[in-house]
Amino acid sequence: MAVDYTTHDGVAVITLNNPPVNGLGLSTRAGIVDGLERAQNDPAVKAIVLTGAGKAFSGGADITEFNTPKATQEPTLGTVIRAVENSPKPVVAAIHSVAMGGGLELALGAHYRIAAPGAQIALPEVKLGILPGAGGTQRLPRAIGLEAALNMIVSGAPVPSEQLADSGLFDEVVEGDLAEAALAFARKVGAKTGAHPKVRDRKIEHPNAAGFIQFARNTVAGIAKQFPAPHKCIDAVEAGVKNGFDKGLALERECFLALVQTPESRALRHAFFGERAASKIADVPADTPVRELKQVGVIGAGTMGGGIAMNFLNAGIPVTLLETKQEALDRGVATIRKNYEATVKKGKLKPEALEQRMALLKPTLSYDDLKDADLIVEAVFEELGVKEQVFRRLDEVAKPGAILASNTSTLDVDKIAAFTRRPQDVVGMHFFSPANVMKLLEVVRGKETAKDVLATVMKLAKKIKKTAVVSGVCDGFIGNRMIEQYVRQALFMLEEGALPAQVDRAIEKFGFAMGPFRMSDLAGNDIGWAIRKRRYIEHPEMHYSKIADRLCEMGRFGQKTGGGWYDYKAGDRTAYPSKVVDEMIDAFSKEANTERRKISDEEIVERLVFALVNEGAKILEEGIASKASDIDMVYLTGYGFPLHRGGPMLYADTVGLYNVERAIRRYAARPNGDAWKLAPSIAKLAAEGRGFNG
Repeated sequence: MAVDYTTHDGVAVITLNNPPVNGLGLSTRAGIVDGLERAQNDPAVKAIVLTGAGKAFSGGADITEFNTPKATQEPTLGTVIRAVENSPKPVVAAIHSVAMGGGLELALGAHYRIAAPGAQIALPEVKLGILPGAGGTQRLPRAIGLEAALNMIVSGAPVPSEQLADSGLFDEVVEGDLAEAALAFARKVGAKTGAHPKVRDRKIEHPNAAGFIQFARNTVAGIAKQFPAPHKCIDAVEAGVKNGFDKGLALERECFLALVQTPESRALRHAFFGERAASKIADVPADTPVRELKQVGVIGAGTMGGGIAMNFLNAGIPVTLLETKQEALDRGVATIRKNYEATVKKGKLKPEALEQRMALLKPTLSYDDLKDADLIVEAVFEELGVKEQVFRRLDEVAKPGAILASNTSTLDVDKIAAFTRRPQDVVGMHFFSPANVMKLLEVVRGKETAKDVLATVMKLAKKIKKTAVVSGVCDGFIGNRMIEQYVRQALFMLEEGALPAQVDRAIEKFGFAMGPFRMSDLAGNDIGWAIRKRRYIEHPEMHYSKIADRLCEMGRFGQKTGGGWYDYKAGDRTAYPSKVVDEMIDAFSKEANTERRKISDEEIVERLVFALVNEGAKILEEGIASKASDIDMVYLTGYGFPLHRGGPMLYADTVGLYNVERAIRRYAARPNGDAWKLAPSIAKLAAEGRGFNG
């Protein structure tokens, strides 16, 4: 049963019991209503306690029922809350650990609320592109005041219960045994005569409600341009302030139903479920035993190695950091300390926490110091010969069962594994720069990588707060393999008539954090140059624009040299359009006998995004990624793809694969069209009227 019912000396206790967070699925909702009726029909019961078993009061909607008939089947949450609110016997919500979303809305329907300290209180629906749909926008302002409620509703951020102790939300915040306190409180209110208080009957009092609501609108307009949900939250709260509870509730429902249909909500829900789905690997059962990870080794104290080490130090895992030269080692350790000091300055880390983390770091110049490490991550130069030296040495010193991971961004993990006598222990762990900040971790599964190694690394990713996505072995894995086609198109468009600033502006307006040319200047144009030189040898049939090579021959490697696609000033990261580069592009087009033409922003966006989609489809066809949402998670968490569009594969579904196919065929018939070889699955899904996500 999803709900337990017991009685204790005149008090009925209805306990939600739907692990892990007592989600308000259909059976839970029905169980609450049944429990209430049972309590009403028992003359011995004078009051009712509503609480949650295990780790939560309630985390809200049951996400397993999203997009199924059960989600809207009666009793809906609104019906349940009315039953609680209209109970002639007082209902006391006893809140501990978590009361979020529908869980908080349910508690707000009770006549009384008591809470344990440390309970996380939130209405996080806005993070899924919707708003609280069971009275949250109406009851919370009446419980804690307009300003505090609107801040919580629009941000979706959790607030600890003790911060709300004096807000009017709780009748008591209880130290000690919550269950005993709830029974005592229920007996006390059960002895009272007359009607019991309802949050809905309270007035929203504010000295200048209209002024504050306008202030909230202005703030939201600045920070949530792409998302309609925060604006609708304000509309619903305002309706309650101006027109009363019932009209406010009616508008809340109307806004909820409208928001569920928006592409932005679809994108946010896709990302929410995609992140959870990414951790599930079809042939690696959830109960696969994992290896113990007590100590980690990191090879290379440069930007990547230092950033990787910080992830483990942040999680309290001791790290041995290996370098070949004392100077490089000292510089790496100093950079780690400097990064932590910057976090302390911002007030996000306590000075003692900095020292605790640095105390977990053991710098060394000797491979022998890695002999006790359970996981060793290599972050050395991206060249197979260098990796070979490292892995042959690791094979000699690492203990049996140690996981050997490469941070390679493009190289063949199977070749790297073959440098050892233990390929089953080798895996790719591709961190993104800066590694201590970026959320994405591509976990590259070699053909011999053991299942327990994969399970261990996926569990570790959660511990170090990364979104891990599994990729098969291919050149560039998921993210970099796709970005290559994106950059190829960007360079072709320069040749055909665009300039760097126009391309970047168009894709940034679409929602990307950074356009391809600003991105390349930041990363270093010499990195792409080195990859292209390798491509010219390995894939001579592949057609590239040589325009970027010309830039590199000019010594313009980006921000680090003071000039790349753009000009830069000392101490200023602003990208200034470069007359020299524009003239070089123009001259290059003439030499290539290409007549420059006006390229629309729409074409720029289509060619860049559909290049990602087409390559993503091929990655799915080859089994490099197991599902479309994995590709979207890579792009949302590692490449600055706009969250409100849900990733390249969901965006393609939104546009319609019929339209994607037609656009790709159109570009394939134009100059540089040989770069477009339509992925067969796009044509197949388009013909069936389906998308990548069903």
